[in-house]
Amino acid sequence: MNKNTNINRASRLALIEKLVRENVIVSQEELLMMMEGTGMKCTQATLSRDLRQLGISRGFDGSGGYRYLLPSGRGETVEVLPDTSTAAITGITWARGLLLISTPPGFASAVAIRIDRAGRYEIAGTVAGDDTILLIPRDNISNEAVEECLSTIFELRTITKS
Repeated sequence: MNKNTNINRASRLALIEKLVRENVIVSQEELLMMMEGTGMKCTQATLSRDLRQLGISRGFDGSGGYRYLLPSGRGETVEVLPDTSTAAITGITWARGLLLISTPPGFASAVAIRIDRAGRYEIAGTVAGDDTILLIPRDNISNEAVEECLSTIFELRTITKS
């Protein structure tokens, strides 16, 4: 890789970060067009790799849609859940030791991120869809302990069981 390639790459990464920080961008195609408007051209495959390297991903924007978001700590604070976290979980269902969490449409990713970032030992991990999360508890952790974790994370008084 020569010096010009490194300079072009660094410039491209800086431009991508700036465009995502300053604009609501909902697709890679839209971002490519914005980049081309500044004179910077690249392929969709290159853009995809750059987004992954920068940690930029599509997430719920809080107003019913999705947009590209910078990771927390990169020029903007990304708060993906509304202030009223009690509305984030609409129900839970236990099935064979696994927990299905229901959320409003478009909120599952944001709720799963909050659960994962809490770093609770009782929770091995989460997998999110659009409005449902699969929560996997660690071995030998009771349902009640997991529900207590969720109550603590989301400051809930009660959890609606389905």
